[in-house]
Amino acid sequence: LIEIVIFIVDSGCSKHMTGNLKLLINFVEKFSGTVKFGNDQIAPIIGYGDLVQGAVTIKRVYYVEGLNHNLFSVGQFCDADLEVAFQKSTCYIRDLKGNDLLT
Repeated sequence: LIEIVIFIVDSGCSKHMTGNLKLLINFVEKFSGTVKFGNDQIAPIIGYGDLVQGAVTIKRVYYVEGLNHNLFSVGQFCDADLEVAFQKSTCYIRDLKGNDLLT
């Protein structure tokens, strides 16, 4: 059984977030404030952990109770010295050497 996890790459999202705690390893339960959704609802950030996607580990992904989507933050990738590139219907996350880490 293969589980496909879909993440939305969001330029308006300040941090990587998920509403699915099962996706995270090394979870640290720590209230880190709240987030406001597009419909003006507010939800708590319960903690954070790491998300393993293939050979890539994405650090500090926040667990937000009630979030129905998985969100990758363009800004957080760029702050980690990664490149985010869009081409037609595909998004590429690359290291500084141009190696594709995620598509």
